[in-house]
Order: sequence, then C-alpha cells, then structure tokens
Amino acid sequence: MRWAELAPKAGARVLTEADRPISPYHKPGFYDVALARGQHRDIVGGRWDETGRAQMQILMQAGLRPDHHLLDIGAGSLRLGCKAVPYLDPGHYWATDKSRALMLCGHESELADPSRLPENHLIEDEDFAFPGVPQSITHILAFAVFTHLPLDHLARALAQIHARFPALEPLLFTVFLAPEVTAAGFRQTDGVVTHPARAPYHFAAAQVGAVLQEAGFSGQEQTLRLPRGQVLFSARRR
Repeated sequence: MRWAELAPKAGARVLTEADRPISPYHKPGFYDVALARGQHRDIVGGRWDETGRAQMQILMQAGLRPDHHLLDIGAGSLRLGCKAVPYLDPGHYWATDKSRALMLCGHESELADPSRLPENHLIEDEDFAFPGVPQSITHILAFAVFTHLPLDHLARALAQIHARFPALEPLLFTVFLAPEVTAAGFRQTDGVVTHPARAPYHFAAAQVGAVLQEAGFSGQEQTLRLPRGQVLFSARRR
C-alpha cells in the first residue's frame, strides 16, 4: 500500500498499542486528508485495475449473473464497482463502506455510466449493520476488509450477514492466514508482514473456520492466488 504520504511525519509522537487505531482507516481525519489530496484510489491500496479484475474473476467463478444482486462490503472508491456496475442489471449493485464520501468520489470519478448506480445504494456502515440493504442480495464480496480488522469484527459481520440476507448464495471474503497465531509478525507471499493484534491482521485457518461455523455458515479456503497473499474463503448458509 502507498501509505507513505499519509504516515506520521518525523518527530511525531509514536502511537502505543493502547491508543493505536485498529487500522489506518480508523485514524481520525484519514479519509478527509486522503480525499483532499485526490488519493481515492490509493486509499484502497493501489493495484487498482489488477485487484478490480481479480474481484470480478472471483465473482464470475462463483456464478454471478447480471440478474443477481451484489453487495460489495468495504467498497471504497468502487474499484470493483466500476467493473461490476456495467455488468449487472441497473440497480443490482449495493455497496457499504466506513466512508460514504469515498464511495461518492468513486461514483463521480470511476463509473462510465453513473445512472446505472443510484447514490442511495452507497451506504455508510462501520458496524456491519447493513442499513437499507435489501434482503434480495444473492452475492456478497468483502475483499481486503477483514485483513484490516480483528477477528471479532469478522465474527460480528458473519452473524449479521446470516441474519439479514436469506437469499444469499455465496459469501466471499479474504483474510491473511498464518500457520499459527503468535505474537510475531508473519511475512506473506507478496512480502506483506501481517500481525495477530494490529493491522494488517492475520488469523489461523482454524479460527476462521470456527467463526464461520458459529455464524451458521459452511465454508472453505480457496486456492486462487490473490494480490498481497490474501486468501479467499467461500461460504454458504447452512
């Protein structure tokens, strides 16, 4: 990720574990500063076209059709949306993110035909409450969302998804995995160092399996290689 321009300047107080935000996205003013600098693509981690294509590949392999209803969790500046919106029937794409301003920036800057996506389908949602998202959702993708959140956030999101979307077919999400969860960082295949207690986070595969089961899903790890060493899980309601 290109965080260098958003990082604290030399001489700034170094955050302790007690006051460190759970991810860079939770730092006060993060979105305001980045959007003011025109960095709506960088906010979501760069590799814009490569990652957007990978996201669409995941969905197509999961059987996404134009008549399906897609929820893009952590949609950011519509890196996936700019590819999914032209493919889906008008109005069949929904998006949530911690920052609605970021999604609106993508709506204005990245969509070839913004009229295919009503602005009220872009919903600010920090707590996985999914306010206003219809029960007709058939496909959900959360790409590079839980890589930046602790395990209890994944557990809460899975429980809410199971409760809210009875028509859901596949739930697709990515995480970083480590062979075992220790206090030490773990270097992923693309060189990213992940951590058990700060962003970017990693989990043990058994932890992911346990929270899936508790939320009422059956799921499994996929073999598709993804940017930065992320691992894809595909899950369905039990």
